[in-house]
Amino acid sequence: MVEQLFGSKTRVKLLQLFYGNPNRSFYVREITRKIGEQINSVRRELSNLLSIGIIISDTNNNRLYYEVNQKYEFFKPLSAIFGGKIKLADDKVSSVSKEPFKALGRVEIAIYTGQFTRDESSGIDFLLVGDINPNALQKFVTELEQKESKEIRYTVMDLDDFIYRRQIKDRFIDNILKSKTQVLIDETGLIPQK
Repeated sequence: MVEQLFGSKTRVKLLQLFYGNPNRSFYVREITRKIGEQINSVRRELSNLLSIGIIISDTNNNRLYYEVNQKYEFFKPLSAIFGGKIKLADDKVSSVSKEPFKALGRVEIAIYTGQFTRDESSGIDFLLVGDINPNALQKFVTELEQKESKEIRYTVMDLDDFIYRRQIKDRFIDNILKSKTQVLIDETGLIPQK
């Protein structure tokens, strides 16, 4: 199985994409754009990863979506190799790169949800909590929209507001936390691990 796993550069790129975005689903053309490989080799490697059980697929709106199988027996070791976010044995969380967020100011929490995770129950796609520079944020969102080829619905709030809204069980925050999310940054430890 190990020979199958690392047999091609397309497979490695796919594993980096899926394990770098563990709660996110992608369709084939989106994957080919993101990893820069030919559609036939992407389809072949997706089929291999499906047969091994590393990824799972689901049809939604006449599109076939793929995402990492978090119940796969080697999910945690593969996450460690391919840069995904996982909870380690000592309860520390390895996180995705915080580099893109540094220009935004002091980011305490960054979460993808909505169209990033195919769960629209939250009502937004991106939540940022912290002391955020509005001009840098606008540039960041514009670049993200161009990269994703879609409009991003986002919310920004300071940490005190977020904590207060969690304490009073604000419906908006509850909906976000109950929906399928990809936690990019959680400096506070306030986001429950799923």
